[in-house]
Parts: sequence; C-alpha cells; structure tokens
Amino acid sequence: MSFASITIIATCLLLSLAGNANAQSETCPEILQHSFNRLQDEAPQNLCQYKGKVALVVNTASYCGFTKQYEGLEALYAKYQQRGLVVLGFPSNDFGKQEPGSSKEIADFCFNTYGVKFPMFAKSSVRGDDVNPFYAQLIKASGTTPKWNFYKYLVDRNGKVIASYTSVTTPENKGLVAAIEKALAE
Repeated sequence: MSFASITIIATCLLLSLAGNANAQSETCPEILQHSFNRLQDEAPQNLCQYKGKVALVVNTASYCGFTKQYEGLEALYAKYQQRGLVVLGFPSNDFGKQEPGSSKEIADFCFNTYGVKFPMFAKSSVRGDDVNPFYAQLIKASGTTPKWNFYKYLVDRNGKVIASYTSVTTPENKGLVAAIEKALAE
C-alpha cells in the first residue's frame, strides 16, 4: 500500500470520527454536555451517556438528616432503570458542611451503608459562585436553586427540566413517583 493510500484512509477515518463526534453533540441535549469525574475512581464521565433517559438529579451529603434518602433513591433506580431512569448523585458540602469527606470516603459510605449503585460524581458546588456548570443550567432552566441537601431535579428524555423537588420530598413520594412514571412513558 502506498503512502498516498494510507494518507487517504487515515484522512477518511479522521473525518468519520469527527462526524460521529459532531453527531453526538447534536443529539445530546445541551444540559447534558458536561463531564464530571466519577465518585468511585475519578474517571471522567460525559453526561451525554445519559441522553434519552429520564434523569433524577440530586445533590447529596453523608451527614444530613435527609441522608437516609439514599436508600429510596437506590430503590427508584433499581425499579425504573430498565425503563430508562437514571439517578445522578452530586455530593456537595454547600449546606451545613455535611459532606466533608474525600471522594473515596463518600463512595465507601454510600455503597457500604446504602448499597448505592446509581451514578455518583465527585464532590462539587451546587450553588453560589462556584456552582458546577450542570447545576448552573439546572438552576437557570428551573428557576430554582437547591435550598438544602437532597434537592431534586427531574429532567425528561429530551433534556428539559420538568420539575424540582425540595429535600423533604422523599424518593417514595407519590407525586414524584407519578412524575417519573409519566416522563418514562413519554
């Protein structure tokens, strides 16, 4: 094979890969076009992997009166995952300094105490000047900022924020479950 042939093949391959990347960004809703490190191993994760899913986004903390909601969130994830629900956890130390641990400590606590298997990301801010860019978009789209730990945003399959829920709304709440089921059916 000649050098010219190899060059042409390589160029075609690069153009194909670039086209696939552009197609992915076009089909991935803008709100999901962010990457965060996974909590367990700090491997970068692109949120576009959740495009087409209904997402329940929750800011979490290990030492909060609402921490027991991890159990209910994991139950929701287990029950509805096959229908397209993903729960996305974002540990934050923004409220009452109730998430002081390292990523490893948080991951160990979540898994060992509550059996959390839904995707969780490295600790970040969910409000204020240091708000992570995903939460900045959730806040802008919903018109509401998290008021405390375990504040929830429900995002439909097209990346539209369809509801937000206060910390006192448990994962078992009939209204929340009905909204998830409705979003999954659409």
